[in-house]
Amino acid sequence: MDYTSPITKPLPFPKPPRLRILTRCNIYLTDAASNFRIPQLQQLYDLVAARPTDERTLQQACQSLDVDIISLDLSRRFEKHFKFPMLGMAISRGIKIELCYSQGILSSDPMAKRNLISNATQLIRVTRGRGLIFSSEAKSVLGIRAPSDVINLASVWGLGTEKGKDGLTKEPRSVVEHARLKRQSYKGVVDIVYGGEKPAPKAAIGSDEKAASKAKASKKRPGDSLEGTPTTQSDKEVPLSNRQQKKNKKAKMEAEAAAKQRPSEPITAQ
Repeated sequence: MDYTSPITKPLPFPKPPRLRILTRCNIYLTDAASNFRIPQLQQLYDLVAARPTDERTLQQACQSLDVDIISLDLSRRFEKHFKFPMLGMAISRGIKIELCYSQGILSSDPMAKRNLISNATQLIRVTRGRGLIFSSEAKSVLGIRAPSDVINLASVWGLGTEKGKDGLTKEPRSVVEHARLKRQSYKGVVDIVYGGEKPAPKAAIGSDEKAASKAKASKKRPGDSLEGTPTTQSDKEVPLSNRQQKKNKKAKMEAEAAAKQRPSEPITAQ
């Protein structure tokens, strides 16, 4: 089976320098005994998500599968209720639970909307709002909602405003960095985490030439003195300040007074 990613690198279209585009692979779990070769997929995709279809595959994804996201189809009815020990084990391993809301917006089936509200409310109650991320899973732009609308929708389901905001900001960033550390670091502990630094602004055209000419002009020539004037030229006399002139005048007057007070030496005959 070919596991190569159909997304080419580099991308065939230009992208902004601060935009980060990630690749994701969704695995539909239908048999708990199947080998999905997840380590091979992790080297080809940035995120690997599993979608369980029944209770056994959900338990397998929470306990043993090395995936980044567990995405649940909340529009269908599950046979059993969600249990905290099973979901709590997945959250403790760094796996996030994904809630998709577009089925409740675009679906024309009232049963799908009812199942979505019931399953989302149950997940929020069981997990206590921890480890949840919100996604649209929309196939058209009509199923996408603004972040504030998603937070309000989560609050209707029983999730607080702060937890709803974390499901759109903190938790998605956490799962992306956790997945990157698993692939690029040693045991997920030794690496430099990107802190969101702004890229350095590009220099304007001609600024390098101006800077080079300015540095060349300010550089001293071998024949220049420390003051910046050539040594071959005669230094100009610097005028004395008023304070220095007063000091010199006072010293001259003191010297004349001392000379007058000095007694004249007697003349001795030979």
